[in-house]
Amino acid sequence: MKLYDKNVIAKFLDMTPKNVERLTDKGILKTVGETKLYSLVQASNEYIRYLRERNHETGEAADLNEERAKLTKAKRINEELDLAVKRGELHRTEDIKKVMSSILINFKSRLSAIPAEEADKLATMTDKAKIFLYLNAKIKEALLELSDFEEMFKEEIKEDEESND
Repeated sequence: MKLYDKNVIAKFLDMTPKNVERLTDKGILKTVGETKLYSLVQASNEYIRYLRERNHETGEAADLNEERAKLTKAKRINEELDLAVKRGELHRTEDIKKVMSSILINFKSRLSAIPAEEADKLATMTDKAKIFLYLNAKIKEALLELSDFEEMFKEEIKEDEESND
């Protein structure tokens, strides 16, 4: 009889080696003799028995094919999301938070700087309409930078990747 370690059993039962250890500690899966090795047939039978008993206790019907289909679907969705991130079609939450925080801090600084930068120019102006138009143009200029979100996002991500390298 050929014996296998927890990694092979984990792969065969579609779980982690840590889960195989946990099931062994609970007495659900049994090693052969004093070794830390498992019989593939015995381990799969013990695991199926465990699933049947667990489902019987909860009143659920044991449908291993359905559970495997759910797992396969979840893995496929996860892979699709990873691929979308790599293609730049999807962004991680932490990246969005970092970029948005940076953009808003820059925008706040830009708006806060307008009075100091333009005080001398405004001091010479006496016509309220011209002052309004001048300040409005400066604010729109700052807003225009903010509206170019995609470009700012690309720059922030590029800077972040360069600092990680």
